[in-house]
Amino acid sequence: MHRSSFVQTLLILFLTIPFLAIAQEKMITKDGKEYPATSNWEFLCPSYTYSGILNAQIAKTEKGGILKIGINVSDENFYIGDNVYLTLEDGSYIICTDKGIREMKEKQTIAYYFLTASEMNKLKIIQISNIRFQIKGNQDLYSSKTGHFTAINKKSTIEVLGIAEDLKTYNTKAALNSL
Repeated sequence: MHRSSFVQTLLILFLTIPFLAIAQEKMITKDGKEYPATSNWEFLCPSYTYSGILNAQIAKTEKGGILKIGINVSDENFYIGDNVYLTLEDGSYIICTDKGIREMKEKQTIAYYFLTASEMNKLKIIQISNIRFQIKGNQDLYSSKTGHFTAINKKSTIEVLGIAEDLKTYNTKAALNSL
């Protein structure tokens, strides 16, 4: 009897830990403010061969939300600039206007975009299918590429082998609804 209660306790602990980790996600902005946020999504960006991954995260704020995107670059003078477009599953899109809020951390250029309350509500209803962004800077023969890129809501191929189709994408709706 003692062993079965120990096993039950371990089972409850292992089932609870992932939910606690999800609930504790935070986004710390460039100015040090902390907001409740989704986990980091690693959207595939096949046309950007330097890293192939765009990191995206959305935080809930008092007035709406913040979209944080980051990608590895070869030159710290490269940055994500201009408008970013969130394309949704139904074909609609949200335009995120560049306010020039960016930073460089460990060879990753990071940009922040504000979302209104109505845009956050829309994202709670309709899944993000891709993110269109631009990397700016002076490209040379040996640097990573600059230009326009599209990151799609797909997990890494290695990660998804043998997994059901609906688990091969990030459930952005559910993540935003849990904030």
